[in-house]
Amino acid sequence: MGDNTQLRSDEEQPPPAQIPLLSSNLQNDAVGDLHQRQQEIRTSNRLDDSLEYLERFLTCLGFNQSSLLSFSLSWAAFTVVGVLVPVLALELSDCDGCEMYQIKNFEVGIVASQACLAAVSLFCISFNLRKYGIRRFLFVDRYGGQMVRFTDLYVKQIAASMRLLIWWLLPCFILKTVREVIRILYVQHDSRWISVAISVPLTLSWTYVSTISLSASILFHLLCNLQFIHFDDYAKLLERESDVMVFIEEHIRLRYHLSKISHRFRIFLLLQFLVVTVSQVVTLFQTTVYSGMINLSNGGDFAISAIVQVVGIILCLHAATRISHRAQGIASFACRWHALATCTSTDACLRHSNSLGSMEPLSQSNLLDITFSESDLDSMDYITMPTTTQLASYMSSYHRRQAFVMYLQANPGGITIFGWTVDRGLINTIFFLELTLVTFVLGQTVVFNSA
Repeated sequence: MGDNTQLRSDEEQPPPAQIPLLSSNLQNDAVGDLHQRQQEIRTSNRLDDSLEYLERFLTCLGFNQSSLLSFSLSWAAFTVVGVLVPVLALELSDCDGCEMYQIKNFEVGIVASQACLAAVSLFCISFNLRKYGIRRFLFVDRYGGQMVRFTDLYVKQIAASMRLLIWWLLPCFILKTVREVIRILYVQHDSRWISVAISVPLTLSWTYVSTISLSASILFHLLCNLQFIHFDDYAKLLERESDVMVFIEEHIRLRYHLSKISHRFRIFLLLQFLVVTVSQVVTLFQTTVYSGMINLSNGGDFAISAIVQVVGIILCLHAATRISHRAQGIASFACRWHALATCTSTDACLRHSNSLGSMEPLSQSNLLDITFSESDLDSMDYITMPTTTQLASYMSSYHRRQAFVMYLQANPGGITIFGWTVDRGLINTIFFLELTLVTFVLGQTVVFNSA
């Protein structure tokens, strides 16, 4: 009896060889989870470092106005460096017989246009940053746990935006410096050092206001590129998932954030367009009315300021148009997805929809079974037709996909300015408006003056 009990207890015990194997598997899983958490922490730290660097840069320019002190210091610095310093420098540099190298009316108009554009940029961007913070402003915290897989792309986009700013600002700064050196060499003052003391503040002031205006455009460009990442992921979602409700909920979320971006930047985009348009029209009017000689020295600032202003407009329009067409292209992608899912099912049988639709895959017994008899005519009587349940499932899947495609076609999304979608149609409208203004100014100045 005792031997039987001992034998039974030995049989109930697990084999000793399985215990180390189970322990090893648990240890490997724990190591894998630990490695994954460490990787998530590292990627999150990289994003935090990039956002902190970007926030420090914006703070140096005066965009961070989270407190009354920072608000006062920001606008005081802008008033002194962006407005008073260039005006005083132009007053001190005024001299008789300097029209060949410096025209005061031209310089004052350039300073006014640059200051207005920088003020618009500073006001609009600082308001949004003060209200939402850098993370909510850029929409980099809205995915919670899923944000880890986007972190590397976020970091790359932020770095690319900073390089883009330097790439456009540095050539303009070199042109501005060359122009000021020419003025130092040829404009006669009591002392050469007086010319240097006048040119250096003008260059620093121009660099400050140009960096502010370009940084605002770069921020909008960055924000649209970050949303482009999520639209690319949404296109891949159509290949991974099969639940139509998941597609609709994700598209509603993406479209909502595009509407938030449009709401936050519509005033900035509209004022930027108006300021740049007025500035270019005034520049064209001044240069065509002026009867003297215009050369690189006395008219070079026109070209430099026009480059900065037009580049800012192009960056904003390019980013808005790109994300708008990407959002509208989702409907075309969904139509192709719907067509492929529908065409995989033939009229004779209901086949598996190749994981593109939400219809459950049919088993082998649900396929069309053909029982061969002595003749082909007899075999036609043995075809098993699809059941009502299979037909209802297929039609339900079809109608869900069709409703999803119709939803996308009726809600294309994109960046809007008071209801106007920023796409190729709007860019064509802007082009013809600008062309009309140019021809009007030329008609009022060149044609009438020659007559």
